[in-house]
Amino acid sequence: MPIKHAALKQLRKDRKRQQRNQAVRSELKTLTKRLLSLLRDRKVEEARGLIHLVAKKYDRAASTGIVHRNTAGRYKSRLMRRINRAATA
Repeated sequence: MPIKHAALKQLRKDRKRQQRNQAVRSELKTLTKRLLSLLRDRKVEEARGLIHLVAKKYDRAASTGIVHRNTAGRYKSRLMRRINRAATA
């Protein structure tokens, strides 16, 4: 355990940030799973409505450093590609 007050404060800040980041990552996973389940059920129009929210959440997470911006772009690209493939099928 750290002794200095500044180190204790840093620990508190780190724990709070860790919880916030964990919540955001969990929400991203949940929304992605919901989108994929809509595509499995052939509900393409509902998936198109949800992709905007998912993309927005990924962009926000990338801007705050929770996920890397290239990772966010990769996930958004793959999800959009699946939606477009399902629409044509």
